[in-house]
Amino acid sequence: MPLDDLVGLAQEALVLSVSVSLPVVAALAAMSFVTSLLQAATQLSDSTLSHLPRLLVGAVVLAAAAPWMGAQIVAFASRAFAIAT
Repeated sequence: MPLDDLVGLAQEALVLSVSVSLPVVAALAAMSFVTSLLQAATQLSDSTLSHLPRLLVGAVVLAAAAPWMGAQIVAFASRAFAIAT
């Protein structure tokens, strides 16, 4: 396999990993921001209150985005194996 193909696959893999993880990370960051605003407004400093909403949002976003994530990863893997053969 030529070096140019390997570099292209590596770049594509890095971009894919960022694009696949971005919906989950963005949703969790937004939920953390909302939770921190609510805790600041109500002056509750209990750290356990922020974990449950983030866990629920993370699970919902993962369940909703899993088919898209899987399709992207499978498409990349099939392209990578097609180049390798």
